Amino acid sequence: MEQPRHVSVLLQECIENLNIRPDGVYVDGTLGLGGHSVEIVSRLTTGRLIGIDRDRSALARAGSRLSPYADRITLVHGNFSDAAAILDELGIPGADGMLFDLGVSSPQLDEAQRGFSYMQDAPLDMRMDDSAPLSAYEVVNTWSEERLNRILWDYGEERYARRITAAILAARAQKPVESTLELVELIKSAMPAAALREKQHPAKRSFQAIRIAVNDELGEVERMMDSAPDKLNPGGRLCVISFHSLEDRIVKNGIARREKGCTCPREAPVCTCGFVQTLRSVSRKPILPSAEEIESNPRSRSAKLRVAERV
Repeated sequence: MEQPRHVSVLLQECIENLNIRPDGVYVDGTLGLGGHSVEIVSRLTTGRLIGIDRDRSALARAGSRLSPYADRITLVHGNFSDAAAILDELGIPGADGMLFDLGVSSPQLDEAQRGFSYMQDAPLDMRMDDSAPLSAYEVVNTWSEERLNRILWDYGEERYARRITAAILAARAQKPVESTLELVELIKSAMPAAALREKQHPAKRSFQAIRIAVNDELGEVERMMDSAPDKLNPGGRLCVISFHSLEDRIVKNGIARREKGCTCPREAPVCTCGFVQTLRSVSRKPILPSAEEIESNPRSRSAKLRVAERV
C-alpha cells in the first residue's frame, strides 16, 4: 500500500522520553501512519507494541509499514481514550510507556474527501472514524445558534464567532451547507476585510472548532487522562503531544492532579485527605519543536510535548 508523506512531530524527543526497554510493553494510542511506532518497535526484542487508531485507513497503512515487526505488534481499531480498557481486553496488566499524539494526521488533512481541509472542496465530514454518526454536516446544519457560536468561540478561539454563526444560519435557512468550500465562503463573507488579509487562512479557526466538536476531541483527552496513567507500570512514561491550548491544559491539569492532588490545608502537619502521588512530571515545561523542525515541518509549530512518569 502506497504511503502518503507524513512527518512525525517531536519524534526524537518522544523516543528519548519513553525510555524504551527491549522487553517492555508500549502503547501508541494514536497510531496514524506509524511514524512514532516504527521507532518504538524497532527498539524492541521480546517486548510488544499496542497500536490504536479509530481511522481504519490509518490502521491499514500503518500495518503495512510495520509489517516487518508483525511478531511484536498488536493493532486495534479503537479510540485512544479507551486505551486502558483496550489493555484490559488484551489481558495486559500494565504498560511501560504510552504515547498520544493528539494532532490530525497529514493524510486526513491532505485527502480532500475526508472534509478536513479548507483548501479543497469535499462533502462536510471531518470524522476521524467514518463509522461515527456525527459529521460536520450535522454540526453545521442542525446545531443551534448558541451551540455553534460556543464551539467557534471556545474551540476555535474565533473572535468573529457570532458573525460566522449568523452567516451559517442565514445560509442554511435557504438550503443545507454541503461542502467545505461552501462553508469557507460563508466564513469569509462574515469577516471584515482586515481579517481576510491576515496571514492565517480565515477558515482555519472555524474548521478546527468544528473538527473538535465532531470528534469530541476534548472529552476524549479528558477520558484518556483519567484512566490511561493507571495502566502504567512503575517507572513507565506517559508522553502526550497536543496542538491546541485547550488540549494542553487538560493534559497539564491531569498530570498535576496525580502529582499534587493533595487537598489538605498548607498548614496541616500531615496529609489526611488520602492523596497518593501517582505521576511525576519529567519536565516542568512542555517540550517544544526545534527551529529546525518547524522549518522542515511547519505543522509542528504549535506542538507541545508533556512527559510524566508513573511513581
